[in-house]
Amino acid sequence: MSKNAASLRKCFFCGKHVDTGKGIMLVKNDGSIQWTCSAKCKKNLRELKRDPRVFKWTDRYIKGGIKKRK
Repeated sequence: MSKNAASLRKCFFCGKHVDTGKGIMLVKNDGSIQWTCSAKCKKNLRELKRDPRVFKWTDRYIKGGIKKRK
């Protein structure tokens, strides 16, 4: 694997860079690949089904909060 391909990997939940040889790769039935940088991100994504825009420690955090439709 080239260095360029490794630099494109970002955590699907928090948005941080995933180094080569690190992280957890999840391949879904439709063929899409989701990388997570840690067990913390994996648990929040898969088991707890949380939205990354709500948590301040993620890069995808939205300061004003997210609007939910009723």
